[in-house]
Amino acid sequence: MQGETADRILQTAKTLIANLGYAGFSYADIAEAVQIRKASIHHHFPTKANLVVAVLKAHREGLLQATQFLTQKTDDPLARLQAYVQHWEGCIRDNSQPFCIAALLAAELPGLPEEVRAEVHEYFLVLSEWIRQTLEAGVEKRTLKLQGTPEDEAQTFMATVHGAMLSARALGSCDVFQAVTTSALQRISLRKS
Repeated sequence: MQGETADRILQTAKTLIANLGYAGFSYADIAEAVQIRKASIHHHFPTKANLVVAVLKAHREGLLQATQFLTQKTDDPLARLQAYVQHWEGCIRDNSQPFCIAALLAAELPGLPEEVRAEVHEYFLVLSEWIRQTLEAGVEKRTLKLQGTPEDEAQTFMATVHGAMLSARALGSCDVFQAVTTSALQRISLRKS
């Protein structure tokens, strides 16, 4: 199923989701952007839900690859969390991916098809598990301090990062994202700034 056309459809859909949400785009928008007929999109992705599920699966796979890379790259859990935050800061600053599409779709959850809701849920489970493991590693290495359980702190950190994305978008300022996430990292760090 994955060919050049399917990849272009997926990339275009991801951009449209990030900019407009689930209900804000149609196959006509994709057809115009990719310069293909709507029937070609239906050939690769029979329904909009199929398409969005494929986009979310690719987004989750990218997350898995990135978090595995960070975990292998550095033995420092705080540096891993900083790199995660810096990734999003860069995406917001250069407008390449100004918002996590899973977070954006989570805001639309009640109105989404079941299969899309399931993929959003899976993304958050994967991300929170990586954050939890990273936090636990930081406690073991005595570089991070937690006020609650690792599970609760992982949810707090994840919500803070996604909330900072929302504030940055609403206020049109990446500086807001940077200030909020820097504060979140300082809160859990045992290192002196």
